[in-house]
Amino acid sequence: MMINISLFDQYGQMKLGKNDYDDTAALMTSTGEERVYIATQYLEYHEGDYFEIELSEPKQYLVVQLDQTLSPSTIFIQGKKWRYNLPLQDDWKESSSDIAFKGKRHYVSVRKAETYEIESYQNLTLNTHDSKEDTGAYPHASANVETRNDSTFFALNAIDGIYANLSHGSFPFQSWGINQQDDAELKIDFGRVVAISELELTIRADFPHDNFWTKGTIAFSDGTEIKLDLAKTPEPQRYKIDMKETNWIKLKQLIKSQESDSPFPALTQIAAFGDNIVN
Repeated sequence: MMINISLFDQYGQMKLGKNDYDDTAALMTSTGEERVYIATQYLEYHEGDYFEIELSEPKQYLVVQLDQTLSPSTIFIQGKKWRYNLPLQDDWKESSSDIAFKGKRHYVSVRKAETYEIESYQNLTLNTHDSKEDTGAYPHASANVETRNDSTFFALNAIDGIYANLSHGSFPFQSWGINQQDDAELKIDFGRVVAISELELTIRADFPHDNFWTKGTIAFSDGTEIKLDLAKTPEPQRYKIDMKETNWIKLKQLIKSQESDSPFPALTQIAAFGDNIVN
């Protein structure tokens, strides 16, 4: 399978980068068989920049790392093209490390996932490269409410793999915030059918600022649901379930505790452990 990665500015023009011992700048693009990277010693990112990844075949598992502050992620691409907008807008900066996509020296990489990475038992919700919009890269988190449309409370924060939950607000304490809405729902789309046998919820635990949920429901794409009991704890809460094949999961019917006057329950991480279904 062939892979191409290119870096564009807000006008769709391919960007240039320069290395210390080169006389001229070069286009930031790379094509390879199963693995590509962009490496440069002099390039500054600007608001509106984006990476575009093109594949010769659809429905591929990739391992991507588009910034040194983002852990590598195994993601599933449904189509043959994926666009990743760099989160450089002012309203995104609080939910990222203050060195994210900064500086002049950069290394980004995309490769086809190895068979063992695809077939291993894993957290199927984890995606450090999710976006607010559905870009065709999965897993993808969305919700019917996000506090003040503030990036520190976006749904995608619940699948970024960062478990810091003893405070709230800016990085590294970003979370899914529900804006005090009792009917809040969080959906994780997998983009394909997966097999889940274990769930994990980590609530935000900035007590007494925070409240917590005592109950919740997980719905699956086949219409079935399971009820979960939740406790007031900063630790991840795990639930073994009968293996379930599903395209997505939805966390809903969250019941807030009455022992606290705080109106602010929130979710730091949701995980679903299981296997990819490989044909």
